[in-house]
Amino acid sequence: MGQRKCAMENLDLTDMRLSDFWRGKRVFVTGHTGFKGSWLTIWLEMLGAVVTGYALDPPTRPSLFELASVKTLAKSHHADILDYRRLEAEMKRVKPDIVFHLAAQALVQESYRNPLDTFKTNCQGTVHILEAVRQCSSVGSVVIVTSDKCYANKEWVWGYREVDELGGKDPYSASKACAELITSAYHNAYFSSRSFRSRPLGLATARSGNVIGGGDWSENRLIPDCIKAFIENRKVGLRRPACTRPWQHVLDPLAGYLVVAQRLFESGEEVSGAYNFGPPVDGQKTVEWVVKTFCRMWGPIALYSIENTDLFPESVSLSLDCTKAATKLGWAPIWGIETAIEKTIIWTRAYLMGEDVLGVCRRQIVDYMSDQNTRRATFIG
Repeated sequence: MGQRKCAMENLDLTDMRLSDFWRGKRVFVTGHTGFKGSWLTIWLEMLGAVVTGYALDPPTRPSLFELASVKTLAKSHHADILDYRRLEAEMKRVKPDIVFHLAAQALVQESYRNPLDTFKTNCQGTVHILEAVRQCSSVGSVVIVTSDKCYANKEWVWGYREVDELGGKDPYSASKACAELITSAYHNAYFSSRSFRSRPLGLATARSGNVIGGGDWSENRLIPDCIKAFIENRKVGLRRPACTRPWQHVLDPLAGYLVVAQRLFESGEEVSGAYNFGPPVDGQKTVEWVVKTFCRMWGPIALYSIENTDLFPESVSLSLDCTKAATKLGWAPIWGIETAIEKTIIWTRAYLMGEDVLGVCRRQIVDYMSDQNTRRATFIG
């Protein structure tokens, strides 16, 4: 607690309403050793939540989890969500108020190489989380993180809405669509006011776009590939330069997860359901545009080339319509794509210079919350 007090004293948490809600809340986060999970755990700890993490060891070396000493911010349990008995026992011991489920096999190309584990982790793992929640009476709200790739992609030029058809032409996408169906089934069967032997609670799925930010070392992901190449003074190779994706800084969807979890806790079934969290239309750029912008901001040694080798098929166009999150939750993206790239570069240069990684993360979270408040004040005014 002494470390938390010190950290909080040195930061200006400008949105005190958000901080007041989370202070003292018991939060259970699966996948807290991953990229998004580490950022979420840091943010929750800053807000005063008591976090318990449940995950396998960090999926990359180096990892944000280790560099930012995230294990000091949460009670960390290194275990598999496929071990149901241990998961249920741990959740009952913690008695969480809120659950975030981020543990997943998160890479499209890895799903082609290892479909069995992808389906087990993303589908059966989701069942395990929801069943453990069903057996744990303390839980008031649950956020299941899936993906924008859960939609049956028809290469539309407009954004997919939450009511559009689910599907998937690759194991990863299909597994995320399955996770959506599993969550919907649990909600209807157990967690709504109309369910069999109901115990109503707030339950939502979060479908976010392609995230970027400091501390991501995942394989076969665009920005990490750029950073690795530029550090090694070589060109980064682009396999699909014309593909369009909903790019956003990692803090934008995480802000969505926080607000939906709070609203679920306060209002329950009224806001339960699926939510898209993605950038505005001008953030949905091609791979080549993103890399060209990244190169310009990084400096003259940053170069790229177009490669003609494609190992696995992927959709060409993907975008999200986030009207529902804006209307029902009051959520909106704060950092545009150029700001997201700039913040990622600032974080990476600070890391390369040997700065305190946790401190850099905290400063960026405070900057983000300050920009949230500025936007809110401008909108209200």
